Amino acid sequence: MASLFKASLIFIFIFFSLLFLHIRTVTSTEFEVGGDNGWHVPNAKEGAQMYNKWASNHRFKIGDTLQLKYKKDSVMTVTEEEYKKCRSSHPLFYSNNGNTVYKLGKPGLFYFISGVSGHCERGLKMIIKVLEIPSPFPYQNQTTTPPPSNDAVIERPAAIASLTIMLLIMSFSGLLLY
Repeated sequence: MASLFKASLIFIFIFFSLLFLHIRTVTSTEFEVGGDNGWHVPNAKEGAQMYNKWASNHRFKIGDTLQLKYKKDSVMTVTEEEYKKCRSSHPLFYSNNGNTVYKLGKPGLFYFISGVSGHCERGLKMIIKVLEIPSPFPYQNQTTTPPPSNDAVIERPAAIASLTIMLLIMSFSGLLLY
């Protein structure tokens, strides 16, 4: 009788632990900046504000990543003042590997410009606003349809502290069986 009680307790504990783990799942999103065309100098048809228009159609949260693909260019994260001037001698972040993945690790505004002379002035720049609290899935609970986009957006679930929770489950189970 006691072993049946212990088994029931273990089952209930594991069930609620897994339920908690499922509820605490956070979704981070990988945004491919510029879609199929990547990080490039906008042409006249696309317009100089192309990337800021793209950014305004998305909700960015802590943990999301930006993927910037480009050829013979670079990407820099800079201050607001440097963004306005379209140049930086000491960027906060610099990459020229052709396939940059940038993780948005804190809330606030992020300013991106090209490191190639003249490209920023021609529109290769962007401001990203990262929300302070996790946002719901894109366009969830909205009555309007999202604008059409050729951007690749990949959702990647990531459990918060799953290892810690699993260790707690194993420890509690061990105590019950002892």
